[in-house]
Amino acid sequence: MRIAVKIGTSTLTHATGRIHIRRVETLCKVLADIKNAGHEIVLISSGAIGMGVGKLNLPERPQDMPTKQAMAAVGQCELMYVYDKLFSEYHHVVAQILLTGEDLRDEGRHRNFINTILRLFALGAIPVVNENDTVATEEVAVGDIDTLGALVAVSVGADLLIVLSDIDGLYTADPRTDPDARLIPEVRELTPEILAMGGGRGTSLGTGGMATKLSAARICMADGVDMMIVNGARPETLYDVLEGRAVGTRFIAEKGRGNP
Repeated sequence: MRIAVKIGTSTLTHATGRIHIRRVETLCKVLADIKNAGHEIVLISSGAIGMGVGKLNLPERPQDMPTKQAMAAVGQCELMYVYDKLFSEYHHVVAQILLTGEDLRDEGRHRNFINTILRLFALGAIPVVNENDTVATEEVAVGDIDTLGALVAVSVGADLLIVLSDIDGLYTADPRTDPDARLIPEVRELTPEILAMGGGRGTSLGTGGMATKLSAARICMADGVDMMIVNGARPETLYDVLEGRAVGTRFIAEKGRGNP
């Protein structure tokens, strides 16, 4: 299988912005093992701004664009250093790809991106994709990491996009405030009722929330790519996904549309 895995800032870091060492170490170990089993992996990872905030000991995520971009410049170095170090322990090579929205909207640049990813797969590397937050502005930004994950998954013809979140999946209500909230194990159609469950933004260090995940599911399902939301607190859950166990929420695409 060709598997796209998206990890967000809230899963990658502690609330302080500092990297969640044990979780990221486990994630890289599990992904390396999955790749050893013969699967192709592309990792869509946010966290550059959040890690920059932590590394420079800022009290909160900045709101102005120049400081956000400065945080991304600092944090991206740290992020790729961590991935390179951890994956190399399992004899895997990582490759960094930074994108803006224009790279996905412009036909020529989009094709170059796809060709690069496919060649990296052929060479046995693990592409690590993030938005180029250092140069992206509102006019050229993708917008959020969930949307980027979906666009990458569709672009490279992934069989599955796995979204690692800070929640077990899509619920009928917010399980953090409603004890009667129920996990929805499977979604075959994004009805108005399903979309209404999206709610708002996620954590203070991240940019996503359930609404952006449902938007990502719409992109994937429209192009024949299944998507899953699972809790990233336990990266071993990725084994459960690939072994067909009942975890998280699976958005099942209508096959025969878009990429196979």
